[in-house]
Amino acid sequence: MIAIDTNVLLRYLLQDDAKQAAKANSLVLGTDEVLITDVVLTETIWTLKGKRYGLSKEQIIDVIHALFAESNIKFEDGYAVWGALKDFMNAKPIKAGGKIKQADFPDALIVNKAKRYGQLNKTEISAIYTFDKAALEIDGTEEP
Repeated sequence: MIAIDTNVLLRYLLQDDAKQAAKANSLVLGTDEVLITDVVLTETIWTLKGKRYGLSKEQIIDVIHALFAESNIKFEDGYAVWGALKDFMNAKPIKAGGKIKQADFPDALIVNKAKRYGQLNKTEISAIYTFDKAALEIDGTEEP
């Protein structure tokens, strides 16, 4: 198994630099399993939805589905990523501070990683506290 960082994953997904994309492709599509850590996935999503690339919620969902479809790709915690994807897909927009906001994928991953930690360590996580009004729409979150 190998692991890749954010810029390798971005070159693979975006194909925006021919030389680096070719190297990224050979890693991701090679014979070794490829680990994508939670940090790499989160940085990738933040980059893709940021000002430069501006991917929509639907496009982010498609990217994550595509990563799950790659046979070589393994996530640090696939169960938490899958749960986060479901929560992100179901997140409804809310009005907060005069703006329409919606929980994003990193918010959903934070919540699902906490829940998963509880499952794996046989301990109850009674609440995940946040001040983020949009993230409060994810099941299990509470305002302090």
